[in-house]
Amino acid sequence: MAREECKALLDGLNKTTACYHHLVLTVGGSADSQNLRQELQKTRQKAQELAVSTCSRLTAVLRDRGLAADERAEFERLWVAFSGCLDLLEADMRRALELGAAFPLHAPRRPLVRTGVAGASSGVAARALSTRSLRLEAEGDFDVADLRELEREVLQVGEMIDNMEMKVNVPRWTVQARQAAGAELLSTVSAGPSSVVSVEERGGGCDPRKALAAILFGAVLLAAVALAVCVAKLS
Repeated sequence: MAREECKALLDGLNKTTACYHHLVLTVGGSADSQNLRQELQKTRQKAQELAVSTCSRLTAVLRDRGLAADERAEFERLWVAFSGCLDLLEADMRRALELGAAFPLHAPRRPLVRTGVAGASSGVAARALSTRSLRLEAEGDFDVADLRELEREVLQVGEMIDNMEMKVNVPRWTVQARQAAGAELLSTVSAGPSSVVSVEERGGGCDPRKALAAILFGAVLLAAVALAVCVAKLS
C-alpha cells in the first residue's frame, strides 16, 4: 500500500510540475496576463503540497531498517525520480521569478500625447481614468505580492532538497534502472515499419535537374558580385 501511495503521489507531482513548466514558458509573451500569473501561483502551490506529502512518505519508508532489499530498491528508484522532479520544479520557479521581475504586468506609463480637452467632458474622462488606475493598481499589487511569495517559496524548496539529502542518503548513481537505456525508443521503433524512415528513403538519389539549377544559381551569384565590385571601383 505504501508503494502504491508513493507512486500515486509522485505521478501527481510529475504532472503538476510538467504543467507548471509549460506555463512558465509563456511568461513575458503575448499570452501573458494576470490569469496566467494566478494559474502559475495555484499550480506551483499544488506542486509544493504534493512534494511535501511525497517527501514525508518516502522518508518514513526509507528510514525503516526492517525494509526488505527488493522493496528498498524500489523505493530508492522512486526517491531518485522524486528528487529529480523537485530539482526541475525549483529551476522552473527560479525562472518564473526572473521572468516575472523582468516582465511586470502593469509597468507605470506616462501619457505621450496631450489632447488639451477641457470642459465638462474632462471630468468624465478623469473619473474613467481614476477607475482604470485603481484597477491596475490592484492588479499591480497582486503582481508584486506574488513575486515576493514566489521568492520565499523558492527558498523553501531549496531547503527541502537540502533536508532530503541529510535525512536519506541515496546516491543517484547507485540506483539501478528497471529497464535498459533507450527502451522507450526501441519500443517506438518496434511499433511498425511505417513509423521508421530509412536514410536511403529520406536522402534519395542525386537529381541532375537540381544539381544543374544549383550550378546556374551559383554562376549568376558570382557574376552579380563581380558586377557590384566593378561598379564600386568605377564610382
